Amino acid sequence: MASRPKKNKKAPKPHRLTFQAKLRLFCSLLFVPTMALLAGILVMAHFSTAAILSLLTIAALLLLLAIAAFTDQVVRPLQTLANVVAALREEDYSFRARGAKRDDPFGDLAIEINALADMHQSQRLGALEAAALFRRVIAELDAPVFAFDQGDVLRLVNPAAERAFSLIAERDLGRTARELQLGTLLEQPDEGVIQFDTAPQQPRIVSRLPARAPSRWMVRRGSFRQDGVPHTLILLSDVSAALREEERIAWRRLIRVLGHEISNSLAPIKSIAGTLRSRLPQSNGMLPDFDRGLGVIESRAESLNRFVQAYRQLAQLPAPAMRRVPVRPLLERVVSLETRLDVALGDTPPVEVFADPDQMEQLLINLVRNGVEAACGAREEALAAGITPEELSVNIRSNAGADFLSVFIEDNGPGLTNTANLFVPFYTTKKTGSGVGLVLARQIAEAHGGTLELRNRTGTHGCEAEVRIPLAHRIQEETEQTAVR
Repeated sequence: MASRPKKNKKAPKPHRLTFQAKLRLFCSLLFVPTMALLAGILVMAHFSTAAILSLLTIAALLLLLAIAAFTDQVVRPLQTLANVVAALREEDYSFRARGAKRDDPFGDLAIEINALADMHQSQRLGALEAAALFRRVIAELDAPVFAFDQGDVLRLVNPAAERAFSLIAERDLGRTARELQLGTLLEQPDEGVIQFDTAPQQPRIVSRLPARAPSRWMVRRGSFRQDGVPHTLILLSDVSAALREEERIAWRRLIRVLGHEISNSLAPIKSIAGTLRSRLPQSNGMLPDFDRGLGVIESRAESLNRFVQAYRQLAQLPAPAMRRVPVRPLLERVVSLETRLDVALGDTPPVEVFADPDQMEQLLINLVRNGVEAACGAREEALAAGITPEELSVNIRSNAGADFLSVFIEDNGPGLTNTANLFVPFYTTKKTGSGVGLVLARQIAEAHGGTLELRNRTGTHGCEAEVRIPLAHRIQEETEQTAVR
C-alpha cells in the first residue's frame, strides 16, 4: 500500500535580531579587535602585567561607555519618532519629535513627522469645527431635519423636528421610522408636498402634530455617508404660508378682473332698468308685470354689485399700521358692538399685542358675528323642529404664552361640517353670507404674523375659533436683535 505523502509543515521563521540588538552586536564586534590591538601595543611597549591589566580595564570601561552613548543616540530618536507615529495612529496629535533640524537624517525625518502631525491636527480641528457648525445650524433651523441610515433607523433629529413630531432625541434615536410612525416621510419623493390631515392612512402622524402645526410641508431629500454607511437626509419646509399667499394672489387677480368687468356691466343694467321703470305708463294692465320685472332686474343688479364690492375688499386690504395695543380694552370694544345677545368675556391677561387696532377689531368682530349667527341659527332650527333650544352662548377667553396671545371665541351652534372650504373665497354656508369674512379674518391675522384656526369644540357641540397674535415684547426683542446684528 502506497503511503500518503506527508504534508509539508511550515518551517519556523528564523528569529530575527532587533535593530538595537544588531547595533549592540556590531559594537561588540568592534570592541574585541580594539581591545586585542590595544593589548598587543601594550605588550610590545614592555608594560608590566599589572599596568597592562589596569590600562585594558580603563580602556574597556571607556569603550563600553562610548558604545552605550552611541547606541542611546541612535536608538532614542527612533523610539521618539515611533512614539509620535503611534500617537498619530491613535489620533493624538499633541506629541512632537525633538531635535528636528535640517541637514541631518534624523532631523529631516523628525521635521517631516512633525509636519504630518501638524497637518492632521489642523484637519481634525477643521473637521471638529465643521461638525460643531453643522450641529449648531441644524439646531437653529426652524425646519424639521431627520437623518436615517440604510436600515431606516433614525440617526439625527433637530429640535424643530422634536417639537413638530413630539420626539425626544435621547429616547427616539436608534429607533426605526416605522416604530416612530415616520415611514410616510421616507416614501415621499424629493420636493414632494405632504399634507397632514385626519386621513385614515396617517392617524399617528396627525396625532404627533401640535394643534397649530402647518398642514403642508415640502420634503427635500439628500444623501450623505458617515463612516462609510449611506444615510438619507430629510428636510421639511413649511409651505403652507407660501401656498396660501399664492392662492391669495390668484384670488386677488381673479377678483380684481371679475369685479371690474361685472361692475362695468351692472352699472348700465341698473341704470337702464331704473330709467325704463320711470317711463312706463301705469294705465295698461300688462305694464305692472313689466314694472315688476324691471324692479327685479334693478334689485338684483344692486345686490350683485354689493356682492362684488364686498369681495374687492380682499384685494384692497391695506398694510396694518402696527402699534402696541392693550388686549383687555380691545376685547371689551368688540363685545360692546354685538347687540343681539350678551357675549361673555372671560379673564384676560394684562398684556399688549403689536397690531393694527382697527384691523384686529374687524377680525374679532367677524368671528364674534359668525359665532352669534351660528348660535341663533341653531336656536331657530330647534324651534322649527319643536325642540326646546339651549340658551344662546358665545364666549371669549384668552391666555398668553411666552411669545403669543391666544384669543378663543366659542359658540354653541351646530359646529363645522366642511372644514376644507372654510377659507375658500365665494364659499359660505349662510343664506345671506358672502364668503368674505373668514378669508379676510385669516388674511388680517397672517399680516400680523399670527394665525387663525377654526375647529369643532371637544366634548360638546359648537365651534371654536382661535386667533394667535405675537405679543408686543416679542416683537420688540426681535427688533432689538435685528438692530444689534
